[in-house]
Formats: sequence, C-alpha cells, structure tokens
Amino acid sequence: MDVTATQLFSGPEGIHADVVLQHDSGLITDISGAAASTRGPRSLIIPAFVNAHDHARLRASSFGAVGMPLESWILRTVVGTPVNPYLTAASALARAAQAGCAAMMVHYTRPSGTMPLLEEAKAVARAADDVGIRIAFALAVRDQNPIVYGDSTPVLSSLASDDRKSIEELFVRAPMSPRAYIELTDAIAAAIAGPRIDVQLGPAGVQWCSKSLLEAVAENSAQTGRRIHMHLLETIYQRAWADQHFPGGIVRYLRDIGFLSERLTLAHCIHARPDEIEMIAASGARIVTNFSSNMHLRSGLAPIAAAHACGCAIAVGVDGLALDEDDDVLREMRLVQMMHGGLGFARSWTPQEFFALAIRNGRRATGAPGSGELAVGAPADFVSIDLDRLERDQILSVDPLDLLFARGNASLVSEVVVDGRTIVKGGRCVGVDLPAIERELRDLHRASAAAYGHFLHAWPRLSTPLQSWFEAQLTCN
Repeated sequence: MDVTATQLFSGPEGIHADVVLQHDSGLITDISGAAASTRGPRSLIIPAFVNAHDHARLRASSFGAVGMPLESWILRTVVGTPVNPYLTAASALARAAQAGCAAMMVHYTRPSGTMPLLEEAKAVARAADDVGIRIAFALAVRDQNPIVYGDSTPVLSSLASDDRKSIEELFVRAPMSPRAYIELTDAIAAAIAGPRIDVQLGPAGVQWCSKSLLEAVAENSAQTGRRIHMHLLETIYQRAWADQHFPGGIVRYLRDIGFLSERLTLAHCIHARPDEIEMIAASGARIVTNFSSNMHLRSGLAPIAAAHACGCAIAVGVDGLALDEDDDVLREMRLVQMMHGGLGFARSWTPQEFFALAIRNGRRATGAPGSGELAVGAPADFVSIDLDRLERDQILSVDPLDLLFARGNASLVSEVVVDGRTIVKGGRCVGVDLPAIERELRDLHRASAAAYGHFLHAWPRLSTPLQSWFEAQLTCN
C-alpha cells in the first residue's frame, strides 16, 4: 500500500519532503521521493505514539474521584469497577488509538469480578484486536496492605459496623499466592500472547507486594525473559513506607533480588533518590513518567531530566489521567518536554530527540517490535498529522516537529496505521464504534451505581481517618 506525505519524520534521519511510504504485510517496504503536489490535504507522517503506562479504565472524574491524593483516589475509584470488561477496555483502547497510539500498556489493576480472570484477560485481548492496537497486558497483583500501607485497624475501627462491613467486602480479600499468580500469568500468556500482545508480570507496587511475591516475580522473569511492569515511589507516603520497611534502600533490595533488569519498566519514580535513579539506569530498566496524572493526584514532580542525564531510559504514559482526561498522549509528551527539557540555554534534549527516545523506550516497555523509526523493514506503525491545521497561520518555514511540540494535540491526528492496518481514519476509530460503546457504558454504570450505595454512604466517614493515618505515617520517621 502507498501513502503519500508532504513531510515525513523518520527518526534519526529527520524530515523528508514529498515522499511515498510503501508498506506490505505489516512492514515498511520503501520510502522514496514523490512529485510535489498542491492538491489534496497536506500531511506530516510520524512514528506512532506509545502510551507506556495505563490501566484501560474509564475516566475517574465521572465517578467523583477528583482532587484527592492517590491514597484516597485509589479507594474512591472502586465505583468505576468495570461492569463490562470488553466494553471498558474497548473504550480506553479506542481513545488511545484516536490519540495516535500504536501501543499501550494495560496494567490491569481493577478486574470486574464478574468472570474468571483468565476470561477477563481474553475480553481485553479481544477489545485490543477489534481496535487494532498493540498492547502489553499485565494483571496487577497485591498480597498486602489493601487499605493503608500497614495495619488498617485504626481506620476501620472508627467506622460504624455497617460501614466497616461495606469497606471490608470491597477491599479486604484473601490474597493470591505467588505461585498461583505465576501460574495464572502463564495461562493468560498461553491464551492471548501473540504478535500484537505482550503478556507481562505486573506487581502493583512494593508497598502492596510481599517480599516473597516480589522475589517470585524476579525469579520468573529471569527464567522466562518475561517483562515486568510495576509502580514505584509514586507518593510521599510510599516513600515513607519504603524507608521504614527497607532501611537499606528499596531500590537496592530490588537490585539484590534480581528484580532490576532491562526487562523492567517502572511507573512514576517521583520520589526516587539520585542513587536509586543511578541503580535503575545501570540495570537497563525504564522509567515511565506520567506528568498529568501526577499533577491530578498531587503526587509530585519526577526527576526525569536527572534520570535522563545519568543514562536512564525514559518513556511517557497517560495513566488514565491526561491533563483534560482525554487520553491525549501528544499533549502529555509536550508537557514532559516543556517541564524537563532544560533550563535557560541548557537543554536536556531537542524535541526531535525527545520524541524519538520516548517512542523507542515506550515500544521496549510494551514489547512492541522495532524502535519506532520509519525505515525500510521497520513495522508499519505511523500517524498522519493534518499539516494544514498544524501550520494554519504559518509565515516562515518552521521544523514541523518543533511546531508539533509547540501546539500539537490529538485533534490533529487524521490517520493511524498499526502493523499495516488503518485503525483510525478521519480521526475516528474504524474497528469499533466508540461513541456507541461510551453511551452503553454510561447506561450500564448509571444502572449499577446503586450497588455502591453503602460505600458512598460510608465514604465521608472513611476519608477522614484515612487521611489521619497517612499523615501520621510521615511523622513516624
């Protein structure tokens, strides 16, 4: 198939003008010059984006989870538990596709509870196939600290018996053993892994995982080569917990058990210290930064420029909380570039360099093939940007990547091709009917909202002791 571009950003080779990109069987077969044309829409073709950390869920603010720190937010969002795993995943993946993503990490943290976990993973895989997007899938696992990072008795004992029962029924459950989790991950991989789906191990975070679980994950990853995806040091409370329980250093512990490696991707690392960042970099592991999510949840600003400076691979994720909760990964990349791109005349990277490294490292994090650059033999994963709209008031010639990082957003995405398949055309997902899916999901959630009536009634009385518990944690060190 031939695709004509007014301009094409290949990656290391920079911008090419007036080209034809040919692809067949999912691979780019040729990129050659074409006669300049003044007819038809003008386009900029660039490597497709990657959302390197997400959970494939609905927008949290729709359920009232707004303006609170992660430790409250993560409990409050139980109201958004999927009512239909296929529709929920299809909605999130279609939004990512329309934003220009060829690949997305699905760190599956909140199963529906309506079907066996293996069947739920199959439903997510079916949604990814229908949308046409590549995914990494990791079933998130916890085996400790379901409510706070320690003994929840002081929080629960302050509640009336009915309120306490409602909270415990939702959050306090028998944990899965490390062996059972590894076996389930093996079964999920056998059922859904393939050229466009990479099944990974997904410990939720060190504060939620026992040492035995973390060590089992590290051992299995080393034996099988399976990738690991995990949150790390996202909040000040997680930092305090880690310092209390791992006085020798949480990252040093992960290094010593073989958890750190080039197979590992760590989300956030906002409160990682310089020596910890250096250990992560030395191991070949990646950090996914999620700027807007961190701002929404008041988690802090990650040391991304410092991590990049010491050789750590950086990727970008949306984490379900883009600035406008619209899954706009391009805007997210721009925010990261603006915040961490340098101070004064000193630059961390150019926009072109940052774009290339974010795509390259995002593909490694999600198991997508290739580096993302557009070259003969590379995967046919690319985005067509409406160049007329991008250059709507152009007077002098400007590098289109500079312009994209100055004013670009997902509304400029006109076409997305993944593995040689057009999955977005005219800015709309072609594999599923996203507006219809979102209408159906709204109706389903509104009908099921009464099921969380006891929880919503208990919430005002839970949130105060919850806040007190975490604030006390910071004064204990």
